[in-house]
Amino acid sequence: MHGITGWRHVALWPFAVLVRLWGMTLRFELSEEDLRNYTKKDEPVALVLWHNRLFLAAEIVRRFRAGRPAYALVSASRDGAWLTAFFSMAGLRAVRGSSSRLGREAATALVQVLRAGHDVGITPDGPRGPCYELEPGGVIVARRTRAPVLLIGADFGSAWRLRSWDRFYLPKPFSRVRMRCELILPDELADRDAAVAKMRARLLAINPDRPET
Repeated sequence: MHGITGWRHVALWPFAVLVRLWGMTLRFELSEEDLRNYTKKDEPVALVLWHNRLFLAAEIVRRFRAGRPAYALVSASRDGAWLTAFFSMAGLRAVRGSSSRLGREAATALVQVLRAGHDVGITPDGPRGPCYELEPGGVIVARRTRAPVLLIGADFGSAWRLRSWDRFYLPKPFSRVRMRCELILPDELADRDAAVAKMRARLLAINPDRPET
């Protein structure tokens, strides 16, 4: 299990501060129903968002999930060590393990976090894609714990897109972001294949792609 300490940890600090300040400038717009879903805190939830919306994760937790620790799955590799350190500075926590295709090891780690009463964040098409293909691991985790799923949506008013496999979104500072959040209850996950299809369809609907602006 790789980790980073010393000067490497210090070197990340300015970047983490920049990202946090950047996120605070964004103008979130959402309906009352979306706000109720985002702020559902009576039980742990699985937050599910596409990998290319990951920039918003820390700000979502800061604005809507305050008081509830949120954990994201991060690889045990050296690259994962850097991401873990960054997450800790940005207000997120990490579960270390193999994140590829959200396999058995990863699913078990997330189940343990949910059963301990904490939220988890899942990017169902990460870490390598294909983009917008929803793997069943997130559904399996929610079914095993009977945790509600919050599907996260973001429609960017103005954003840059990176030349990565998922065309990662970077919303421009002070720009508008139309936020969506749909609640999927445990009983809706009884049929795994149907749940996977439904979740993918809804995520695509609430996360429209826009031309780069």
